[in-house]
Order: sequence, then C-alpha cells, then structure tokens
Amino acid sequence: MNLNQFRPGKSFPLGATPTANGVNFSLYCKNGTGVQLLLFHTAEDAEPYAVIDLDPNRNHTAPYWHIFLPELKSGQVYAYRVRGPADSQAGHRYDSDKVLLDPYAKCIATVNYQRDAAKRPGGNAAFAMKCVVTGTRDFDWQGDTPLHRPYSQTVIYELHVGGFTRHASSGVADEKRGTYAGVIEKIPHLLSLGITAVELLPVFQFDPQDAPVGLSNYWGYCPISFFAPHTGYSSRRDPLGCLDEFREMVKALHRAGIEVILDVVYNHTTEGPEDGPTLCYRGIDDATYYMRDAHDQSRYANYTGCGNTLNANNSVVRRMILDSVHYWVSTMHVDGFRFDLASILTRDEAGRPSRNAPILSDLESDPVLAGTKLIAEAWDLELYQVGNFASGAWMEWNGIFRDDVRSFVRGDSGTVRHLASRLMGSPDLYGYSGRQTADQSVNFVTCHDGFTLNDLVSYDGKHNEANQEQNRDGSDNNRSWNCGVEGPSNDPAIEKLRNQQIKNMLAIVLLSVGTPMILMGDGVRRTQLGNNNGYCQDNALSWLNWSYLEKHADVLRFVNHLIRFRMNFERYREAQTFSLADLLSERQIQWHGVKPLQPDWGENSHSLAFTRTGCQGCEQHLIVLNAYWEALQFELPEPLPGSPGWVRFVDTSLESPFDVNEPTRAPRFEFSGYDVQPRSAVVLICRKANNAPHSAEL
Repeated sequence: MNLNQFRPGKSFPLGATPTANGVNFSLYCKNGTGVQLLLFHTAEDAEPYAVIDLDPNRNHTAPYWHIFLPELKSGQVYAYRVRGPADSQAGHRYDSDKVLLDPYAKCIATVNYQRDAAKRPGGNAAFAMKCVVTGTRDFDWQGDTPLHRPYSQTVIYELHVGGFTRHASSGVADEKRGTYAGVIEKIPHLLSLGITAVELLPVFQFDPQDAPVGLSNYWGYCPISFFAPHTGYSSRRDPLGCLDEFREMVKALHRAGIEVILDVVYNHTTEGPEDGPTLCYRGIDDATYYMRDAHDQSRYANYTGCGNTLNANNSVVRRMILDSVHYWVSTMHVDGFRFDLASILTRDEAGRPSRNAPILSDLESDPVLAGTKLIAEAWDLELYQVGNFASGAWMEWNGIFRDDVRSFVRGDSGTVRHLASRLMGSPDLYGYSGRQTADQSVNFVTCHDGFTLNDLVSYDGKHNEANQEQNRDGSDNNRSWNCGVEGPSNDPAIEKLRNQQIKNMLAIVLLSVGTPMILMGDGVRRTQLGNNNGYCQDNALSWLNWSYLEKHADVLRFVNHLIRFRMNFERYREAQTFSLADLLSERQIQWHGVKPLQPDWGENSHSLAFTRTGCQGCEQHLIVLNAYWEALQFELPEPLPGSPGWVRFVDTSLESPFDVNEPTRAPRFEFSGYDVQPRSAVVLICRKANNAPHSAEL
C-alpha cells in the first residue's frame, strides 16, 4: 500500500479509534526502531493483506507511533510488528517476526491462537491473537449507571463467569452455558440468595493455554489485555458481539439491584518469565512494562509467583492502568474493582514498597472513580499489608479474618480474643481514624483460591493430584478439619456435623461488622473434591453443579435468611456514617461467657457470646458461638426493658427448618438459660413491645 495516501495521525488517544472518516492508530513504543501496522480481512487469516511501515519521521512523535487510515471502520482486524534491539541486559526483547497485540485494544480475536507459536523462532501470524477496531459508543444503556451502593448494604458473591453456568445441570441452553448471557439467565438465583454484588473472577482477555499440558487456565489470572473482555465467555461468534453481551450482563444485573465488581490483575501478564511467549508488552517495550531483577537486568522481578511483574508505577504503565479503570467504569458501567496482589502496586520501579505509591494516590483521588469500590488483596509474594494498605478509601480482603474464623470453628486453642476482634470489624487492623466506615474489612472464610466451604470441613489436607504437580501446589495452611473422615461420607453423624460447621462459618461471616463475601456455590456445598488450587481445572470439578440447590436446600435457605436479617438490621443501614472507632465507642457491644458479662478470654476457651443493640435501642441480639465439643449452658442476659423476652432466630444444631426462623414466628424462651450444643451457633433476638419490626421483618 502507498503510505502517501494516509494521514500522519495523532498520538492521542492511544489504541485504534474509529471516526466518521476512518481509524486513528497510536502505539506507545519508546525503544523500538520501527513499527509495522498489519491489517487482516478476518481473524482467521494466516497473513495480513496489508503491511504498513510507519515512517519514523512522519508517523512518529517520540515515544508514540501513529497513523490515520481513511475508510477503515469498526470491525477491522489488525495487529503490529515492532523492530528493535534484542538486548535482554538492557531490557529489550524485540522480535520483528512476532505479531503483537495493541495494549489498548478493546476487542481481541483468538481464532486459531497457539501459545507455543509465540515462543518459537519465526513468524506466528497464522496462530496469533489479533485486535479488532471497536467503536464503544453505540450501545443503548437505557439510562443505566453504576449503582454506588453503600458498603453497609453490600454482600459480595465471588463468581466465575464460566463456571457459574457451564455445568449441564444449569439448565442454560448449550450455546449460552459459561457465558455472560448465562449469568443473565441465573439472576433470579442471585436474587434468591440475597446478595447485592457479584465479584467476577478475571474477565479481561486472558490466555487459557497458560497452564500445564493437557489442562486449561480456568481462573483467568493471566491477562493479555486490560481493556478487552474475554471472548471465551461470549455466546456470540462475532468478536464485537462480546462487548455487547458483557454490557447486557452489566445492565441486567443493575436492573436487579446487583453491582458488578471486577477482579483485576494489574500485576503481571501471561507473557510470564523470560522464556515465555511474545504476545504484546514484551515485544513493544519490555523495559517499560516490566520490573527487572535487581541483580540481573536480563531477568524479570517476580513478586507475583507468575514469572513477571508489571511496572505499575512507571508513568506509562500507570497511565494505562488508569485508562483501563476509567474505561471499565465510564464505558462498561462496572461498579468496582478487586485488585489482585495489590501490594505490588505499592512497589516503586526498583521493587521497594512505598507508603506513597503514585498509582494508589491516582486511583483513590480520581474524580471519575468517586463512589467506585476499590478492594485490595493486600499482599503479594513477599509483602503482607492487611490492615495498613494505603488509605481509608480502600477496602481490603481480610485474610486474617479468614484464618482466625477457620481456627476458632475448628476448635483451636487461643482463638477467642482474635475472633472477638474479627466479629467487630477487626478494630486492631482498621480502628484508626483514617478509616471512613465500619465496613472496609471484606470478611470471608473461602474464596476461589483454596478449599470451598464444603471441602474445608471434609478434608484435612489438599488433594491436587489432578493439577499434574505432584500435589506440591496450593496452600498447606488450610486450617481445615474433615470432621472425622477424609472426603465424602455417608455417615449421617459426619454429614450433620459438616452441615453444622458450614452454617457456623456462614453465620460468622454474615453477622460480623464489615463487608461479607461468599464464594460461588458455598451456599449449596459445592465441592472440588479436596483440590484447593483449581486454577487449571476447567471442568466439572470447578463448575457449579446446580443439582446441589435441591440437595442442600437447607443451606441455601439458611444463607438467604441470614442475608435478609443482616440487610434489615438498622445498625448496618447506618454504619456508613460511622467510622469503626465511632461505632465501637458507642459501647453498644457487651461480651459474655456462660454467665452474662463474664467472657472467658483464656487460652483454653472455645466459646464466646455478645449482645449488640441497634435500631435506636429498640432491638437487641444475643450471639453465642460454641466451638467446644460439649454442650454449654449460657445464662441469658436480661432482655431490653419493655421487651417480652428472647426469641430464637438461629440455632445451627437444629435440623432445617428449625435452624433459622422468621423472628416474628420464632419460639419465645421463658427460661433464664439456653443449652448451646457442641460446635454450634445461636442467635436470640429481643425487641421492645409495640416497636415496628426491623431485622425481624423477613
């Protein structure tokens, strides 16, 4: 093609931007010596129909390469090749044979993609991912906007888009199983649970082939684009249809009152270690995008455990991250982000942790992101920053909550004091004045990474043999207990105890101060047969088996009642106006042991009780947690003045439907004590007579 017929183009905006007259292409490439723009008729093409060499004088405003091509439009398939030095010691790994993705591409086609072709010498055009020019303003949102729910009214459900409906038992049509459209069909189930937000495991375009031979990367923590939704979750063959399907899912969830939070991976990419494939960033500007090993500049710093670390506080990479979150909020209408291995964002370009990391300041002060939920996984391979990550604008996955609750419920010694702190929003971690609300601890006992809740009470050790790593992968610190038998059991006593322990942990998560999170399928006892690292198991082992909804309907009912109870408790409605310190200083919490106001904080204590008062002093709850292996009789505190007495809301030792009651119909106790059975949780309620119902209104 004759370059003279094309205009020089502009350096901004980055990426491929369609206009009424054509498409502007702009690529950041500081150290490359030459750039080729490749045009394809279709994503299946083995070779481009046009190769345009960008003129280093006419199409280069350092460090940007740009060109405007008239008459092109949305849907055009394109990619790049870049020439430059192959000097790994200087941080350059250019390979002019490799077809490269645009870091700002909004849509990616993966037809015929082969990961190994990007590792081998020579060209890979026939087997490369390719970009698709995308117009993003032609979707009818019908007035939709992000919901901006307060944290106090948020219950998060961690959901894998593929695994949610891929199982045949989902009842979703074959072409929609495991897709964004499949999620839409199952919104009634999400509503029946009572959750208010879904936290989607990574939906940025990732490489399913980044896994052991014969397996597939299921979780998606191997991104290759920070702007394009994963096409493998689309039911439509047209790559551009993936964008519409994702937006239709967001719009449908919003109509149901459910927020959409994305699990985002701004810490590494699927290009992996030095011998990994050249797909995008490595071939465009390796020295810019990745951190180097301090002792060997030819190697990547690896604070992720995945082979490379994104240089998030480099000004170019930082801008890319900000542009990405802006895009997902402004154009795709998402409500928040959970930042995977977020401690990496605190590292400067030399890898040292910083108290004033620029990217964190940018994110929390950005007016576009005002009201957007920012959740940190506050650790990486070496740093553990739970409780002191950045400022009060950030929520945190509270890994200490997870560990302490597991230990207490298992019956470990010396756990009662720790549990008390977790129940109250972890004031030892978050009680300082900078915290804006009482809900910034994201409380969970299970997530995608580790045992499911069913497996936590069914296995003493991990069983990851199917991952082909000789069971070496996955955490050994599970704090699990199999209740007497390793794996599935037909013993009614074992099954009863497991069901009870599951309800105990769900009750603690949903009754604690903070923002609760529940793993997909935990409300119906989904199992992975003891595999605690299912990242590469894209099969029935990881998918939600919908027959469990009937098999474990009692657990599902329990979760629904607890969530509705939580949402209706006035204290949680008001919590967003209180700091955690303010909430606790009101002194509306009283601790008890088997006798009122006499808690046992000793090393050998395995039980704890407390009362909390809310609804302007008109309602009180007594919560009793007994992790001891024998029954304990708890003397009941005096009910509120003007109250007819205590009624039983929860007793996890009882069979359904008596394990959880509608408080307005619950049995009343005339006795001064309550026998709390071994390894069980009890919730009693009293409310002043003639007071309008609050949490009791289920």
